[in-house]
Amino acid sequence: MFRRAGDICTARFSPEEVKVLRQVATEVVALLTEGFDRDDPVVERMFPDVYPDDQAATVDLRRYTDGDLKTAKIDQAGAILAALPSSGGGDVTLDEESAEAWLRALTDVRLAIGTRLEVRDDTDLQDELDEAVLHDPTSARVGQLSLFAYVGFLLESLLEAMTTTVGDRGDSGYSGDSEDSGDSSGA
Repeated sequence: MFRRAGDICTARFSPEEVKVLRQVATEVVALLTEGFDRDDPVVERMFPDVYPDDQAATVDLRRYTDGDLKTAKIDQAGAILAALPSSGGGDVTLDEESAEAWLRALTDVRLAIGTRLEVRDDTDLQDELDEAVLHDPTSARVGQLSLFAYVGFLLESLLEAMTTTVGDRGDSGYSGDSEDSGDSSGA
């Protein structure tokens, strides 16, 4: 999906993909602003205790770091919103700074979805998805698992584009097509 051309990473998104990415980025911003609740498992996962055995030290550190961390995460989600086409589908072009912000924001999105779905390190995503489809192919869980897989695909694609030197793949960078998007997530 993402291709590198010089210092730029580019990808083409369908209108549906743009809509989904806008929605999840907006949800992250909402979670970190009006929905910010330390008791929320997603917030807890995004802002883990630095000193799990010393609650007083954790609280003290949070006084100094929480505001900046929240602002950075909101800005990173904002980078997704800013780069996406305002309507319909289209190309997204990311310089190095924007690509890094996308990586962090997509990681937060995936962390949030995974926490809500109770995905663990040893979870076989394909088995989970197959089981959910067998149980009810129209369930919210099927959509959420598909979104989780899609965001993982985007992360992998962007990271590969960022770390690949043009020519390593035997091509000259972004070709403008989306044939090899590899998106089998249904998103």
